[in-house]
Amino acid sequence: MTDTWEPTAAGVLRLPSGRLVRGRGLRRPLPPGPVPMFALYLLGREPPPVGWEARWLRWPDFRLPSDRAAAAHALREAWTRAEDERVEIACGGGYGRTGTALACLAVLDGVPRGEAVAYVRGHYASRAVETPWQRRYVTRFP
Repeated sequence: MTDTWEPTAAGVLRLPSGRLVRGRGLRRPLPPGPVPMFALYLLGREPPPVGWEARWLRWPDFRLPSDRAAAAHALREAWTRAEDERVEIACGGGYGRTGTALACLAVLDGVPRGEAVAYVRGHYASRAVETPWQRRYVTRFP
Protein backbone atom coordinates (compact mmCIF):
# COMPACT_ATOMS: atom_id res chain seq x y z
CA MET A 1 0.00 0.00 0.00
CA THR A 2 1.14 3.54 -0.66
CA ASP A 3 -0.05 6.88 0.63
CA THR A 4 -1.90 5.38 3.59
CA TRP A 5 -1.93 6.20 7.30
CA GLU A 6 0.64 4.98 9.77
CA PRO A 7 -0.91 1.79 11.23
CA THR A 8 0.03 2.89 14.76
CA ALA A 9 -1.43 6.41 14.51
CA ALA A 10 -4.24 7.32 16.90
CA GLY A 11 -7.69 6.66 15.52
CA VAL A 12 -6.49 4.50 12.62
CA LEU A 13 -8.40 1.25 12.17
CA ARG A 14 -6.63 -1.62 10.40
CA LEU A 15 -9.14 -3.79 8.58
CA PRO A 16 -8.41 -7.51 8.09
CA SER A 17 -7.30 -6.86 4.48
CA GLY A 18 -4.70 -4.40 5.73
CA ARG A 19 -6.60 -1.32 4.61
CA LEU A 20 -6.19 1.59 7.03
CA VAL A 21 -8.96 4.09 7.74
CA ARG A 22 -8.75 6.97 10.19
CA GLY A 23 -11.81 7.69 12.30
CA ARG A 24 -12.11 10.93 14.21
CA GLY A 25 -14.40 13.46 15.83
CA LEU A 26 -14.67 16.78 14.04
CA ARG A 27 -15.15 18.62 17.33
CA ARG A 28 -11.50 17.88 18.09
CA PRO A 29 -8.54 19.46 16.28
CA LEU A 30 -7.12 17.84 13.18
CA PRO A 31 -4.51 15.30 14.31
CA PRO A 32 -0.87 15.96 13.47
CA GLY A 33 0.58 14.28 10.40
CA PRO A 34 -0.68 13.86 6.86
CA VAL A 35 -4.14 15.05 5.87
CA PRO A 36 -6.70 12.75 4.27
CA MET A 37 -6.78 12.23 0.54
CA PHE A 38 -10.50 11.46 0.80
CA ALA A 39 -12.89 11.99 3.68
CA LEU A 40 -16.45 10.95 4.38
CA TYR A 41 -18.21 13.28 6.82
CA LEU A 42 -21.31 11.99 8.61
CA LEU A 43 -23.22 15.00 9.89
CA GLY A 44 -26.73 16.39 10.14
CA ARG A 45 -25.71 19.42 8.10
CA GLU A 46 -23.10 20.14 5.48
CA PRO A 47 -19.62 20.66 6.93
CA PRO A 48 -17.35 23.56 6.03
CA PRO A 49 -15.06 23.01 3.05
CA VAL A 50 -11.71 21.28 3.56
CA GLY A 51 -8.50 21.21 1.53
CA TRP A 52 -8.95 17.60 0.36
CA GLU A 53 -11.58 15.63 -1.48
CA ALA A 54 -14.56 15.03 0.77
CA ARG A 55 -18.10 13.74 0.62
CA TRP A 56 -20.89 14.62 3.04
CA LEU A 57 -23.60 12.19 4.08
CA ARG A 58 -26.61 13.56 5.91
CA TRP A 59 -26.51 11.50 9.09
CA PRO A 60 -27.98 13.18 12.19
CA ASP A 61 -26.34 12.57 15.57
CA PHE A 62 -27.43 9.31 17.30
CA ARG A 63 -29.43 8.30 14.22
CA LEU A 64 -28.96 6.51 10.90
CA PRO A 65 -28.13 7.90 7.45
CA SER A 66 -30.99 9.82 5.85
CA ASP A 67 -30.43 8.04 2.51
CA ARG A 68 -29.33 4.46 3.05
CA ALA A 69 -28.58 3.79 -0.63
CA ALA A 70 -26.32 6.86 -0.79
CA ALA A 71 -24.66 5.75 2.46
CA ALA A 72 -23.97 2.26 1.11
CA HIS A 73 -22.47 3.75 -2.05
CA ALA A 74 -20.30 6.23 -0.12
CA LEU A 75 -19.08 3.56 2.30
CA ARG A 76 -18.15 1.26 -0.58
CA GLU A 77 -16.24 4.12 -2.18
CA ALA A 78 -14.38 4.82 1.08
CA TRP A 79 -13.51 1.13 1.48
CA THR A 80 -12.27 0.87 -2.12
CA ARG A 81 -10.19 4.04 -1.87
CA ALA A 82 -8.65 2.93 1.44
CA GLU A 83 -6.72 0.28 -0.48
CA ASP A 84 -4.19 2.91 -1.56
CA GLU A 85 -5.32 6.31 -0.23
CA ARG A 86 -5.55 8.01 3.17
CA VAL A 87 -9.27 7.79 3.95
CA GLU A 88 -10.90 9.47 6.92
CA ILE A 89 -14.38 8.81 8.30
CA ALA A 90 -15.61 11.43 10.77
CA CYS A 91 -18.64 12.71 12.63
CA GLY A 92 -18.97 15.19 15.49
CA GLY A 93 -17.68 13.02 18.32
CA GLY A 94 -16.00 10.21 16.40
CA TYR A 95 -17.81 7.30 18.07
CA GLY A 96 -21.44 6.67 17.10
CA ARG A 97 -21.75 7.49 13.41
CA THR A 98 -18.04 7.07 12.74
CA GLY A 99 -17.98 3.73 14.57
CA THR A 100 -21.06 2.57 12.68
CA ALA A 101 -19.48 3.50 9.35
CA LEU A 102 -16.21 1.79 10.31
CA ALA A 103 -18.14 -1.35 11.26
CA CYS A 104 -19.81 -1.27 7.84
CA LEU A 105 -16.35 -1.02 6.24
CA ALA A 106 -15.33 -4.04 8.31
CA VAL A 107 -18.33 -5.93 6.86
CA LEU A 108 -17.22 -4.95 3.35
CA ASP A 109 -13.76 -6.21 4.30
CA GLY A 110 -15.06 -9.65 5.23
CA VAL A 111 -15.83 -9.38 8.96
CA PRO A 112 -19.14 -11.19 9.62
CA ARG A 113 -21.98 -8.71 10.22
CA GLY A 114 -22.59 -10.04 13.73
CA GLU A 115 -18.94 -9.49 14.69
CA ALA A 116 -18.24 -6.13 13.02
CA VAL A 117 -19.24 -3.92 15.98
CA ALA A 118 -17.02 -5.93 18.34
CA TYR A 119 -14.19 -5.72 15.80
CA VAL A 120 -14.40 -1.92 15.66
CA ARG A 121 -14.75 -1.63 19.43
CA GLY A 122 -11.68 -3.79 19.88
CA HIS A 123 -9.52 -2.14 17.22
CA TYR A 124 -10.74 1.49 17.11
CA ALA A 125 -12.68 2.64 20.19
CA SER A 126 -14.58 0.81 22.92
CA ARG A 127 -17.37 3.43 22.70
CA ALA A 128 -17.88 2.97 18.95
CA VAL A 129 -21.44 2.38 17.66
CA GLU A 130 -23.52 4.05 20.36
CA THR A 131 -27.15 3.10 19.81
CA PRO A 132 -29.12 -0.13 19.34
CA TRP A 133 -30.34 1.03 15.92
CA GLN A 134 -26.75 1.73 14.83
CA ARG A 135 -25.78 -1.81 15.88
CA ARG A 136 -28.78 -3.19 13.97
CA TYR A 137 -27.83 -1.10 10.90
CA VAL A 138 -24.43 -2.83 10.82
CA THR A 139 -25.99 -6.32 11.06
CA ARG A 140 -28.22 -5.47 8.08
CA PHE A 141 -25.64 -3.59 6.04
CA PRO A 142 -25.65 -4.69 2.38
